[in-house]
Amino acid sequence: MVRILVTNDDGYRSEGIHALAHALREVGDVTTVAPVLEASAIGHALTLRHPLRLEAIGEGVFAVDGTPSDCVNVAIAHVFKGLPDLVVSGINKGWNLGDDVTYSGTVAGALEGALLGIPSIAVSLRHTRGDYNFSHAARAAAVMADAILQRPLPARTFLNLNVPKGQPKGYRVTVQARRNHVTSVAERHDPKGRAYYWIEEGQNAWEPHDRSDYQAVRDGYVSVTPLHPDLTAHEALSAVEALSFEREPVR
Repeated sequence: MVRILVTNDDGYRSEGIHALAHALREVGDVTTVAPVLEASAIGHALTLRHPLRLEAIGEGVFAVDGTPSDCVNVAIAHVFKGLPDLVVSGINKGWNLGDDVTYSGTVAGALEGALLGIPSIAVSLRHTRGDYNFSHAARAAAVMADAILQRPLPARTFLNLNVPKGQPKGYRVTVQARRNHVTSVAERHDPKGRAYYWIEEGQNAWEPHDRSDYQAVRDGYVSVTPLHPDLTAHEALSAVEALSFEREPVR
C-alpha cells in the first residue's frame, strides 16, 4: 500500500488539509502530520532552539508545535519510522506563485520531502473571501499524485500546483513567474507611543510570460511547476569565473 504523508502551513485544523487527505485516500494510505498553529510565510525553517512535541489528534492525524519542515522530519522519524512514498503539502488558502515560493511554508513542506528523496507536491488554491471550495484543488492533487507515483520525476524534483477558483479548464506545465515586488512596512505606535512595524502585502507587477504559473491560473488552468532545491545560477557561472577575485581586495 502506498504511504502518503500530508502536511501544510495552515495547521492541522485547516479545512484544506482535510479535503486533501480525503482525496488522497483514493491513491494510498494517508497520515496527516501538520503544525499545531498556522505557520504561513515561514519558508523552509527548522526549529533548532526548543524541543518539539508530537500530539496524536485522531486516527492518522498528528500535530507538531513547529514548522512544515519540522512536521516532515518528525513524521519520518517517529510516525512512519522510515520514508513514506509521497509527501503532499496543502491545500494552502492563497496561491504560491513565482517568487513567493521562497517564502511559502506550503512549498517548504514539499521541498523538505524532495531533499529527503521523496516524491512531493505542494498545492495552493486562489485566495477568496468567504467559504473555500477545496474540491477541485484536492482532485488535482490526487490526479498529480497518482501520475508521479506511476512515472517518477527526476531526483530532488517536486511539483508546485496552483489552482484557480472554480472548475479548472485543464492543466498547464509552467515556469515561475517574475514580478517587481514592493513590500509595504507600516509604522504604528503602541499605547505608550513606542513604534512598531507591520509587514503588509505590497504592490505587484507581474512580468508578462505566456508559460508562467501566474498566467496559467489567470487563464483558469491548474499550474504545474516542477521545482528543485538547486539554487545555483548555472548561466552565471562563466560570468563569475571571469571576475578578478584572485588579487587582494581594494582598500
